[in-house]
Amino acid sequence: MSFSDLRFVVASDVLLACFLPLAILILSYKHFPSFALSDIRDLFAFSPRNRRRHGHFSLERAYYSFSQYARLSANELSRMRSSYATLSRTNRNIGYKIGYTKKLDHLRDVTSLNTVVVDGIVELALEEFPFLKDEPVINTDFADLGRVRESLKHFVRDWSEEGATERARIFTPIINLLSEVDAGQRGQMKVLVPGCGLGRLAWEISQLGFDTTANELSFFMTLSLRFLLSTKATTSVNDHQLRPYAHWFSHQRSNVSLFRCISFPDVVPRRSANFCLVEGDFLDIKIPTTGTKAKPLGWTKDHANAPGTQPEGFDYIVTLFFIDTSLDVLTTINHIYTLLRPGGTWINLGPLLWTGGAQAKVELSLDEVLNAAKDIGFILASEDNGPASRQTVECEYTGDKNAMMRWIYKAEFWVGRKPEHRPSGI
Repeated sequence: MSFSDLRFVVASDVLLACFLPLAILILSYKHFPSFALSDIRDLFAFSPRNRRRHGHFSLERAYYSFSQYARLSANELSRMRSSYATLSRTNRNIGYKIGYTKKLDHLRDVTSLNTVVVDGIVELALEEFPFLKDEPVINTDFADLGRVRESLKHFVRDWSEEGATERARIFTPIINLLSEVDAGQRGQMKVLVPGCGLGRLAWEISQLGFDTTANELSFFMTLSLRFLLSTKATTSVNDHQLRPYAHWFSHQRSNVSLFRCISFPDVVPRRSANFCLVEGDFLDIKIPTTGTKAKPLGWTKDHANAPGTQPEGFDYIVTLFFIDTSLDVLTTINHIYTLLRPGGTWINLGPLLWTGGAQAKVELSLDEVLNAAKDIGFILASEDNGPASRQTVECEYTGDKNAMMRWIYKAEFWVGRKPEHRPSGI
């Protein structure tokens, strides 16, 4: 290479392009000590296999998010320490005197304690889905860390004594209605609970004697539920401990409350003949079969009862804080109608917190939702009193009872029935 060629390389962007990635890696390691070798490897992983995208709630993304919980939390803590370091010397001294640096150290220690539960979820996931160990690593981010933390908070909401009051507010109208069914008939009745989260409501319905199917799209939730259902992972009441609010410094009255320990589960759930879990999209669920008679075409407005066939479908579909999570609520309500047997009942309780940013195809008011349900074919309960009457339920969702802030929903409870026969003219 001649001197002129060397001078051209030095003066061009080629040298900058070579050294810039190295400089970024050095700075990243300096400012984020938890920056792992796998992070560096992933930066240079250009194969199409490593670029494959997984849905936000997929099994693979949930597994790697739980796997990387400790690293993601350490990265966040490192940023918090860096922010604290930008204070003036005077203000840093004040922070030291009131114990803020010890508070950050406590967050580190508490995160390690939470990791015990998270690692248990990861270990069980690998045991039940062995192919995960051969899956390419997914680069998770702060949003994935948030989903892990949300699932951990659901342990409190669904399966701890601390969450009992919150559960009672929203479970009671549903349980009261289902309790009206004769106990001797419940075993032959099928109940579907879509968007079941960590499954407490579905499990409670199964304890009433109904043949209950819990359905959930998010593997962040179902991997956590599997952790509870496993005879290996969860063996007794209050077998596990979490500090579920430790990462949320806002609205806290004291550090004692912030870092408090909550034990779970308050009861030990298990799969049974009348309690099963179906993972995946609610819209993919098919009409359940009954006996050995011929399967009908499907109970929609477009199909009358076929002669000589046995009515099939769910007797009850219970949607709790569910329909507003749909990006297409009209399709969701239609599918609820389709899955119900003729004469079946839809029980709903929840708010209408639509996904923003024009992601939801429609964002309906309560009046619009109810009118759409009627147009689809539902007969809505109209009585003023009794367990099927409409009511507004003020409630929280994964709230911290000790916090200085409360987020109160005015959730709506209603009951709709699918006609025994297709109405004329529909």
